[in-house]
Amino acid sequence: MLDVPELTADEILGRVLHRDGLMLIIDKPAGLPVHRGPKGGPNLEDSFDALRFGLPRPPVLAHRLDKDTSGCLVLGRHRKATASLGLLFKHGKIGKTYWTVVEGGPAEDEGTIDMPLGRLNAERGWWQKPDPEGQKAVTNWKVMGRGAGFTWLAMEPVTGRTHQLRVHSSATGWPIFGDNIYGNGPRFGEPKLHLHSREIVVPISRNKEPIRVVAPAPPHMHEKLKACGWNGE
Repeated sequence: MLDVPELTADEILGRVLHRDGLMLIIDKPAGLPVHRGPKGGPNLEDSFDALRFGLPRPPVLAHRLDKDTSGCLVLGRHRKATASLGLLFKHGKIGKTYWTVVEGGPAEDEGTIDMPLGRLNAERGWWQKPDPEGQKAVTNWKVMGRGAGFTWLAMEPVTGRTHQLRVHSSATGWPIFGDNIYGNGPRFGEPKLHLHSREIVVPISRNKEPIRVVAPAPPHMHEKLKACGWNGE
């Protein structure tokens, strides 16, 4: 996967999907890690200073998305907000829907994958594998459209394990298109991973409707989505 350059202040401002007193939700580009790695290099956090909107400190991440995943990413605007958002994520109160395009696809139109995950090995750090002794991992999925050899799915992770959707898809027999770890994607270059954080629902207070934010489908997924019947919205 080719590295994506760091976002300029204007570019990251153009990716703000929602802003209120507690949080920002931004549309993360695929290929850009959220954190600065041990070797440095472009990352999303380095652009957060442009997102202060008058507050003394830049916002901070309330959760993570993998480098190659695009879409809705929630940032806390101050310490208290970040702490309460962190609890909502930890206790599974935040609704997350991902759009994926998978190779092949399920025979049914919807279902649930209940498959515990554990670390692949110590050397591979974050990489995961199905492991009966591992942590509980549950994903609900629904077919949104089908094309020749590909299926467009909406996937909802009930638990938040690292690489959960990628491992669940691959182990079930329909890897996510462009996945270069668990699927058939090349190690570098195109096609990019077809995994997009499409919608996030945050129940911010008991007496208000939850905040619901949708991120537009990223350009690299348009072709396959259209082949599966997506209408461009």
